[in-house]
Amino acid sequence: MLEGEGWATLARNWRGGGGELDAVVERAGMLRFVEVKLRELDDPLSDEAVDANKRTRLRRAARLWLEERGEPAREVCFLVATVDPGGAIDWVDDAFDG
Repeated sequence: MLEGEGWATLARNWRGGGGELDAVVERAGMLRFVEVKLRELDDPLSDEAVDANKRTRLRRAARLWLEERGEPAREVCFLVATVDPGGAIDWVDDAFDG
């Protein structure tokens, strides 16, 4: 889906640093670490879908991903995609601080 918006996928289901990155995408020099959450009707809203412990694991994994590739230090941005039972996707870019 993101490829249709011009994003190039650099990694899928990457594991490291005690966490998993569902996807890493890039477009025009912007890098996003993507977290995909399947959502039931009674689940929390997008901004509540990733708790503090999960955010910590994602930050650690993202920094390790960057280090392994020799990427310069940069601000890390996370994109959270919540998918409802009907398949609709709610995208929240820069969902939490990196």
